Amino acid sequence: MKKISVLSIFLIASVLSYSQVDVKFTTANFPDKKEKLKLAKSQIKNADIYVFSENKITEGLKLYQKAYEFNPNNSDLNFKIGYCYYNSSQKYDCLEYFEKAYALNPKVDKKIEFYLARGHHFNYNFDKAISLYSNYSASIRDKTELESLGKYITECRNGKDLIKDTINVEIINLGDNINTEFREYGPMVTADGSKLYFTSRRKGTTGGQMAPDGMYFEDIYETQKTETGWTKARSVGSPLNTKMHDAVVGISPDGQTLYVYMDTNGGDIYESKLKGSKWTKPTPLKGSVNSKYHESKACISYDNKTLYFISDNPAISIGGRDIFYSNIDAYGNWSPPTNIGPVINTPYNEVDLFLHPDGRTMYFCSEGHNTMGGLDIFKTTKNANGEWTTPVNLGYPINTPLDDAFYVTTASGKTAYYASVRPEGYGLHDLYELRYPVDKEKQKEEDKVLVTLVKGTVRDAITTFPLEAKIEIIDNNKDEIVAEFISNSQTGGYLINLPSGKNYGLNVNKEGYLFHSENFNLADTAEYNEVIIDVDLQRIEIGTTVVLKNIFFDYDKATLRPESFAELNRVIAILDKQANLKIEISGHTDNKGSAEYNKNLSKARAKTVVDYLIEKGISKDRLTYEGYAFEKPIASNDTDEGRQMNRRVEFKVIAN
Repeated sequence: MKKISVLSIFLIASVLSYSQVDVKFTTANFPDKKEKLKLAKSQIKNADIYVFSENKITEGLKLYQKAYEFNPNNSDLNFKIGYCYYNSSQKYDCLEYFEKAYALNPKVDKKIEFYLARGHHFNYNFDKAISLYSNYSASIRDKTELESLGKYITECRNGKDLIKDTINVEIINLGDNINTEFREYGPMVTADGSKLYFTSRRKGTTGGQMAPDGMYFEDIYETQKTETGWTKARSVGSPLNTKMHDAVVGISPDGQTLYVYMDTNGGDIYESKLKGSKWTKPTPLKGSVNSKYHESKACISYDNKTLYFISDNPAISIGGRDIFYSNIDAYGNWSPPTNIGPVINTPYNEVDLFLHPDGRTMYFCSEGHNTMGGLDIFKTTKNANGEWTTPVNLGYPINTPLDDAFYVTTASGKTAYYASVRPEGYGLHDLYELRYPVDKEKQKEEDKVLVTLVKGTVRDAITTFPLEAKIEIIDNNKDEIVAEFISNSQTGGYLINLPSGKNYGLNVNKEGYLFHSENFNLADTAEYNEVIIDVDLQRIEIGTTVVLKNIFFDYDKATLRPESFAELNRVIAILDKQANLKIEISGHTDNKGSAEYNKNLSKARAKTVVDYLIEKGISKDRLTYEGYAFEKPIASNDTDEGRQMNRRVEFKVIAN
């Protein structure tokens, strides 16, 4: 008895499902439709030029489809339509036409089995795809092609495993306020999720011209989150958008810097600063990030000191496009790039990355690792030793057998955005929102979001006008400034991310004003929290006071703890700048304990502060001190939070 292969059974079934005859474009087959036949043949001829000579797949497909309306039962035409879909974003649509082409003529193309395998792969028919790949590979001798086929088979096996464990996530198309029939991709969201920037190749771009690939040049668009959804996307305009390719490839955690790709010198990364409501003209990154090769996609750490980016520099890449990082020096120059290493980078392409504001979580997309096909999105975390962990595939349905990329999240981690090609899309790549349900009991340790987001506005205390002020983030334990930011000059707005695990001091200062301080003592395990603090800066005038929120004493003592020195040095800086300034340092307590005891403790603590300032060179005749115990509360003593606020040190301007 003859053995019949699984492939043969499948192909026979395909033929039976169509049971059609291959109809050639001849006068004999269409004796009464000569003019329409002539037109259809002309459409196919012109489409062939578009597709096989000029690589204009979209234009060719449109002509093939017109000819298909005249004669849908031609094997060669079905194959060509399948080939167009195979080389488009909607690759999954190729299967229908490849199957029909084979049913009409099993010898329609020498690689028809390969294309059928790819079609089934794109449509999650992994077992059929594996069988077809295996059968086709038996006739292949080229080593490189055999390696590719082996990778496709591995991807199918990965896909079978990944779809067994469907991820609980809601995937929502962002709708026609954002997406068009053209390509939308590269979403960049501010940490609080209020604003979204993205790249599009839609009609109406700045130059209005098409690139050699038949699509419009890239432009950058923006949209704002409202209670009813995202506003209608609009171009960010000049100077970010030019007549050439302009794509947003990164955003700083505070939303005040955009990193953009510009088609110069092989492709380089530029930066632009938000001044009020206007973006500055993009300038190339200083230092060694850009090269004669193709640099794209950039993300910066929460402290603005480390930049991660993509490059295809063959001298330092493991294979194809890789992830690199550079550190900034005191002069604003980026160091020579360092490859992030083989745990992340593979012999295949890594083409996109996003560093979460927590500083320890990175998302990237790759053709390597355990992808189920095309580009898949992966997650890695930095462990206590500073090493990146083995990447984990985000799984199905986020990842598909097609390209899925440009994954970014808000600081909370509950909402993410990415670009994907899905059947419900508006055309080519669309932007999607991913909403994750949060189950604290089932949440893995590495999935917890360990960051505090602080935002608000800086204003003049009297006029309430917005102020452009300097914001310093201080590691109180090290008396070290870890990051600096500037509030927006037009709105006074600021947005800062503080990874858990440090005792932070937040210092807001502006020339002519007394500084404002906040304290965030965040344990290693402190999970996501969002804090809104509007800062009202007071001009340096007699009678104004400042609460020193980063002054710490040993329990029940007047001994300063080292974490206090950073804050006290800010007081010294003001006194050094304002030679005529005289201040009173005052100590305050809650109402626990006797009035006498608290009076003595508060006065002793105020004296300790004054002694420190004198020791550091401040003249003692500029300083007085007093202890007020619980005579001047600024909050209720009925709660732990209120009592903590009342336990404080202040300084008051008594002469200027």
